[in-house]
Amino acid sequence: MIAPARIAAYETVLAVAAGRADLPAALAHARGRLGDERDRALAGEIATGTLRWQGAFDHVIAQFAGRPVARLDPEIVAILRTGMFQLLHLDRVPAAAVVDDAVNLARKAGKKSAAGFVNALLRRVSRERARLPIPEAPPIDVLSVSLSHPRWLSARWLERHGFDAAARWARFDNSPAPLTLRVNTLKTTAEALVRDLAEAGVATEPGRFAPNALVVTGGNPLLTPLAHGGAFVVQDEASQLVGEYVDAAGGETILDACASPGGKTTQMAAAMGGRGTIVAADVRGRRVDLLARTVAQSGARNIRVIQADARAVPAGPAAFDAVLLDAPCSGLGIIRRDPDVRWRRTEGDLAVFAERQREMLDSLAAVVRPGGRIVYSTCSSEPDENAAVVGGFLSAHPGFRREVPPRFAASPVLAALLDGEGALETLPFRDGLEAFYAVRMVRTTGW
Repeated sequence: MIAPARIAAYETVLAVAAGRADLPAALAHARGRLGDERDRALAGEIATGTLRWQGAFDHVIAQFAGRPVARLDPEIVAILRTGMFQLLHLDRVPAAAVVDDAVNLARKAGKKSAAGFVNALLRRVSRERARLPIPEAPPIDVLSVSLSHPRWLSARWLERHGFDAAARWARFDNSPAPLTLRVNTLKTTAEALVRDLAEAGVATEPGRFAPNALVVTGGNPLLTPLAHGGAFVVQDEASQLVGEYVDAAGGETILDACASPGGKTTQMAAAMGGRGTIVAADVRGRRVDLLARTVAQSGARNIRVIQADARAVPAGPAAFDAVLLDAPCSGLGIIRRDPDVRWRRTEGDLAVFAERQREMLDSLAAVVRPGGRIVYSTCSSEPDENAAVVGGFLSAHPGFRREVPPRFAASPVLAALLDGEGALETLPFRDGLEAFYAVRMVRTTGW
């Protein structure tokens, strides 16, 4: 009998490789058939870890097999990748069990003739684990093979940041991400939440930058009754900094143009203390449903949820004091949390995202009142989607200029996260946070 967690991990990795689903969707589907929480956790650990180290695994597979991975059956490649992760990165699973289950998985997948190949290759990996053919030079091979990142992305990071910073970034991406919460100040305080979590067996520590961030260091808050009361929202700390960067104030009218799942929306509502209005929009029906649930659970009463395309928001000119465009992007800034993103994106995708981002900014500019502001943000690390998009927007819209939020300018801790032009830019190798970007632009004239 093959361990259920290994089957689920294999199915997840295979589905992602085939492009049938992203990691969260594929994992949710595969784990849905597992009744034991320990099996669900192990399946997630294997699948996520495998995708992190896929570049290095494929290099070893190709060396030992004597042919490119692309010439092997996808099912066999998925079996070998998940097997290698267990052999090389998990110390609590017996190697013999890993290899036996891999061989049986090959038979179960209808690849009986490849069972001997799987057996031989994984046993060799286990036997030679201390001297696997992993390159130690040149820098591009270390980043793309040994540290398992796409070669095109590695080359970009090398050019912009140099090898030491790029290598620290890659190692950051290959480490497990902590669970980070945002205190919902509409329902509780940080002190009270820390106490309530501790009583439920969950240990936390404050975030380093965002004032309401709590990093979980022990226990699982999602398995406690507190998870259903709206006292906290699961939200990355860098994402929380974007919400802070908007600097929402009570009494304002704000549009959150790509709002789902709603973390920044409810964060701004809390900052407004229930005064004013937020229109929270998203174009996708299922995402609107998720957004509505997040808003309802938060207890915020000044949020109106609508389904709308950011390129055609149903609002008149000068309708809003502030607009947040948290734009759809490549997601290359959150590789640590979504390790499959590195393999799903190509360099050519950046131009496609940038074009859509420019269209959204151009459309939303019209609904910002004179003196109002638009905050553009992404969870991308690449200038094509960040500084280049903003530069193009400002050239086409001379009635806008950059502005630094006063609270960021006044805080040495927050000011350290600003680039030379006042944009928020978090860098994994420098700040220990995911790579987010945000810039604030104020309308200085009418039309």
